[in-house]
Amino acid sequence: MLSRQAMLAARTAATRRTTAATPALARGYAAAAAQEVKPPIALFGLDGTYATALYTAAVKTSTLDPTAKTLAALSALLSKDAKLGSILATPTLSSADKSAVVAELLKSTNSTSQPTVSHFLQTLAENNRLGLLGDISAKFSELIRAANGEVEMVVTSAQALDSKTLGRLETAIAKSAFVGQGKKLKVTNKVNPDILGGLVVEVGDRTIDLSVAAKVAKLNKLLTDSL
Repeated sequence: MLSRQAMLAARTAATRRTTAATPALARGYAAAAAQEVKPPIALFGLDGTYATALYTAAVKTSTLDPTAKTLAALSALLSKDAKLGSILATPTLSSADKSAVVAELLKSTNSTSQPTVSHFLQTLAENNRLGLLGDISAKFSELIRAANGEVEMVVTSAQALDSKTLGRLETAIAKSAFVGQGKKLKVTNKVNPDILGGLVVEVGDRTIDLSVAAKVAKLNKLLTDSL
């Protein structure tokens, strides 16, 4: 979590440094990202564009693994510190503030020696896009899973499922057309009492809704349409 003291210290240090190097960092990052590297999947939206650019730069500079670890650490940091997201999304941050935030992010994730991530964060700061960091991290994780041949399966249930049930679901889905040949499933169980019962299974970009809530909604619609 970013303490107030740490933020103030980082801001003071950043104020003493010139920000003239930022455009050069951005140009250097953009040049690396522009090299011909084919991402494993196509992503859309501004967050997807930035995530793809970072993936491309990391592959070209042979820093994909450390970059992935740093993005995962940044995502965890954002999840733990509710105020951090608001700070990053503040549109009125000065150049010194942005540099201070970037420096503290790198320090908090032990990533000060990671030039690819450092240049990327500087680019986000320069473009006033630090507020997208959480979404970009999520999209970057999608790219890493795709590159590793992983397909994410999220099983939502009203109550936590035991390992035996999850194992049976994994075996069944792994043999289906939802998962390509040679792919590996990464299974996550989410609990949402609002579905009342049954399951909602998400595999990649496909959703199988077998929840009681969905059946009730369908029944209500049939009753309403018949009136």
